[in-house]
Amino acid sequence: MSLKDQLEQLRQKGVQDINETDSQKQLNEIRVKLLGKKGPITEVLRGMKDLTPDERPKVGAFANEIKQDIAQAVETRLTELNKVALQHRLQHETIDVTLPGQPVKTGTPHILNQMIDDIEELFVGLGYQVIDGPEVETDHYNFEMMNIPKNHPARDMQDTFYITNELLMRTQTSPNQARTLEKHDFSKGPLKMISPGRVYRRDNDDATHSHQFTQIEGLVIDKHVTMADLKGTLEVLAKHVFGEERKIRLRPSYFPFTEPSIEVDISCFACGGSGCKVCKYTGWIEVLGAGMVHPNVLKNVGVDPDVYGGFAFGLGPDRFAMLKYGINDIRQFYQNDLRFLHQFQQEAK
Repeated sequence: MSLKDQLEQLRQKGVQDINETDSQKQLNEIRVKLLGKKGPITEVLRGMKDLTPDERPKVGAFANEIKQDIAQAVETRLTELNKVALQHRLQHETIDVTLPGQPVKTGTPHILNQMIDDIEELFVGLGYQVIDGPEVETDHYNFEMMNIPKNHPARDMQDTFYITNELLMRTQTSPNQARTLEKHDFSKGPLKMISPGRVYRRDNDDATHSHQFTQIEGLVIDKHVTMADLKGTLEVLAKHVFGEERKIRLRPSYFPFTEPSIEVDISCFACGGSGCKVCKYTGWIEVLGAGMVHPNVLKNVGVDPDVYGGFAFGLGPDRFAMLKYGINDIRQFYQNDLRFLHQFQQEAK
């Protein structure tokens, strides 16, 4: 049998095997067997050494033609097998597009952030600006600028976490007031600001205390600001958060950075003031501290206390939320229990 006949026979047998295979693995094995260096075509071509010089080019061209035909047959069969595999997947992995989709669970702002946002919105509407500041503060701004010098007894109530002798985790957002007062130009108008944020104190965590909590402090500095302005502002705040029927009362107190200083109570929203367990049968609930800004605080920032004065107040969004929603353990705000947090889903605005 001539070399051409042998090659033609290999082509026919190879194409037949290719067309009859039903897997990609078998198809690849046939391709390697026929076209590989140790395959039958290569073996037949070893006999070209016995051909005349005129016959060798013709047999070589014929061999290349056969290789191309086999490669084309492999490609064609591979396409057919891929179509069959795809059809099989479509039949066995069908998706019923008429089924209802699975809703995507979306988050909602934390209850404390909701409370802070609500209070911010109120005061922005009253013409206040919202001032942020660093949580890692200096002793100078956190204490001394607030009329709390070293060895002052008030520091015992605000023991915190020190990074160095001078750097500490802030115990209040008051440092933002000092920093803002230093830069404020009173020729352009009064300063009206609130400063929300997280603060830190070395407390033992329990139902009513936490080593970290949130705070919002407010400050108004201008000429002719009186305690009446402070009371009116706090009445607006109490009614906004706890209801229009709420009343407030002011009691004398002491804070190093205000003089005179007051504690602010609201009429109990649970009993309306008649007395119950929530208000400890007094009819009133303590909610925040406030007062007229101490002259030393103004002197520390270079503001003349004989010309300018004002008021300051500080409230805890944690306490406001606990009172408003009847939460009896402050630790629930920080434990990330979704069963608790999902009770305060915020409606989209």
